[in-house]
Amino acid sequence: MNPIYEISRLQDKLPIAVVQDLHHRIADWLSSGGSYDDPYMFQQLLYAQGVAERVKCND
Repeated sequence: MNPIYEISRLQDKLPIAVVQDLHHRIADWLSSGGSYDDPYMFQQLLYAQGVAERVKCND
């Protein structure tokens, strides 16, 4: 599983502020030498999934 791909699939279900925050977190991680498949990236995916679920419940 590619966490970046999965996050991009969720972006339509997320508030814009969350999408921007995730973009900055991921860009900072990658620019500091991190990899796309590091555990940190999967943590970001879990965060995005959690927010998407909470937003869905509030609709």
